[in-house]
Amino acid sequence: MAHKILMVEDDFALAMGTEYALTSEGYAVTTAGNLAQAREKFDDSIDLVLLDVMLPDGTGFEFCKELREKNSDVPIIFLTAVAEEANIVQGLELGADDYVTKPYRVKELLARVAVNIRRYTQARQTSQENSNRVVTFGNTIFDGEAFVLTQHGEKLDCTTSELRLLRFLLQHRGQVISRSAIMEQLYDIDGEFFEDNTLSVYIKRLRQKLGEDGAYIETVRGMGYRFRK
Repeated sequence: MAHKILMVEDDFALAMGTEYALTSEGYAVTTAGNLAQAREKFDDSIDLVLLDVMLPDGTGFEFCKELREKNSDVPIIFLTAVAEEANIVQGLELGADDYVTKPYRVKELLARVAVNIRRYTQARQTSQENSNRVVTFGNTIFDGEAFVLTQHGEKLDCTTSELRLLRFLLQHRGQVISRSAIMEQLYDIDGEFFEDNTLSVYIKRLRQKLGEDGAYIETVRGMGYRFRK
């Protein structure tokens, strides 16, 4: 499956040339010409963001800050002019992972993209592996290997689908996950079709079974769910 890149760049010619170079390397690229489009097109499936500093309706710093405040750990590479050294420092301080100065060499950009996506993928795999082990939150213990949920030493009566849902939320702990991403992940693995209403029911039942610890599953209005850190 191709890694997905969101490129936020208002220079149409530069954006098209960069998109061509990235797609030639097998990446799936979505372009946005301003902040409004970037906010609309970003979701949890994005593996890396290429972000221009100066945009028609604001700055890339704003978008970078928004993503980090939502606990998104997606790699962000700033595209910045050579003379904007102060911008480089500001971007890194806001949580960006890297920067490339314009006009950039295609091979250098591709190398930086590959390195950052590799680090990101490895980090997510490690997180998922850890979530298959024992995780404690509040008074609840989730054993990912035994697939058992307990509170105060007592096993909670949960269905396989409910436990799979919980494990997926824990794998992305602290991140906002869209409803569509959850449904896609859980779709029909146990012969059950996860539709929008079905997901709401599973979330409600899981919260009820967790009792007070059900508050760890937060609803982010208009976006999806987040398992609180």
